[in-house]
Amino acid sequence: MKTLTELTFDNRFARLGEAFSSPVLPEPIAEPRLVLASPAAMALLDLAPSEADSEVFAQLFAGHKLWGEAEPRAMVYAGHQFGGYTPRLGDGRGLLLGEVVNQAGQYWDLHLKGAGQTPYSRMGDGRAVLRSSIREFLASEHLDALGIPSSRALCVTASSTPVWREQRETAAMVLRLAQSHVRFGHFEYFYYTQQHEQLRQLAEHVLDCHYPECRDQAQPYLALFREVLERTAGMIAYWQAYGFCHGVMNTDNMSILGITFDFGPYAFLDDFDARHICNHSDDTGRYSFSNQVPIAHWNLAALAQALTPLIEPQALRESLDLFLPLYQAHYLDLMRKRLGLHSADDRDEALVQCLLQLMQGSAVDYTLFFRELGDSAPAQALARLREDFVDLAGFDAWASDYLQRTAAEAGSQDDRRARMHAANPKYILRNYLAQQVIEAAEAGDYGPVRELHQVLARPFDEQPGFERYAQRPPEWGKHLEISCSS
Repeated sequence: MKTLTELTFDNRFARLGEAFSSPVLPEPIAEPRLVLASPAAMALLDLAPSEADSEVFAQLFAGHKLWGEAEPRAMVYAGHQFGGYTPRLGDGRGLLLGEVVNQAGQYWDLHLKGAGQTPYSRMGDGRAVLRSSIREFLASEHLDALGIPSSRALCVTASSTPVWREQRETAAMVLRLAQSHVRFGHFEYFYYTQQHEQLRQLAEHVLDCHYPECRDQAQPYLALFREVLERTAGMIAYWQAYGFCHGVMNTDNMSILGITFDFGPYAFLDDFDARHICNHSDDTGRYSFSNQVPIAHWNLAALAQALTPLIEPQALRESLDLFLPLYQAHYLDLMRKRLGLHSADDRDEALVQCLLQLMQGSAVDYTLFFRELGDSAPAQALARLREDFVDLAGFDAWASDYLQRTAAEAGSQDDRRARMHAANPKYILRNYLAQQVIEAAEAGDYGPVRELHQVLARPFDEQPGFERYAQRPPEWGKHLEISCSS
């Protein structure tokens, strides 16, 4: 394991030059103190967990110190926000501190969010607040624990620096990790500004650093786009299968690696509701839960448009046609696992869709339904779960189909239970749980958020003594309004 001073930097994105980013130093926050750190994320950099206890840890991730090899840059990009194109966005409160190479040869961006003003702050103060920093940390690490492709979060640092949003709050910083922070919006920026040579340079960078296998294809740029499309389809399938709502699927929030990126007003479904809108600023429901699939397709079409100087348009159109079949294949595979099915059947799609239609409007807890379905033998589990449904005749018909389907599968109940519990979390990051630990942290008590993080790091495991985190939320907890403001 390494200490903080032993990290190896190789800042490949910084070497692309001034057209791609601007050099900016972080603005320190006052009286920094560590809120929480992720040992799993630290391990990606070969850092020992004990490094979080050092004084220099909070100073580095609050902007007071900097590695000599780091080259902090604010990246420039554009993006379609709620369907409208914004020609120049960029890192308005974040900095790419540098790229660290671990002992396995993997590159990890160190991206400090809340680091102060940049040339792209657009009248903003460049700060993040404690509540949004905690929410991003918890979501990043929890999604990874669930197996959902995601950026990571190493730590949150709090301060006494005041900031104003709807009210007075305090500034914080979150250190994010990803193997790339290049977004769809990077390509849009160079396309719409007619900087086609820089567009090609960016594509070459992404190929070299993240998709070298595409170099072996006859059309490397097209192969790159298809890889991005397939990874995005897989990511969205995970979101839909596990009830995750992103809330702000702008093209500047879409990763070129197909990972969940830029957490704002996200939510996991409590009661199943396909029409759920987790962002109270989303008046039209553009980014509702059910719209995440078509919006991902729309965003990929926006990326395809930006790549037309490099790839023949007809090839891009043909590639876009692959998205829905790829998504559906990934999604059905995940839902079979959630239902405890380890073989494929042509009737499975109808089985899944019928279940979701029955859940809709019945106030069925999406996470607990699947967990409890695996707790006991199918007939016994269904008899208990039947109580949660309004349309009892409809549920009985579905249960009959499900029992026939499970009867065709080999294996013991113990095997089935183990498979289902490995696919169905007992613990999920519910908004009311996040709100409770945020309120404690804002009062200076970091114990609750650290405990919640530890529980969510093992979402599939039985954790005696922590069952309260697996309970259905109270009614007030189902109706929290989350905005983009951070």
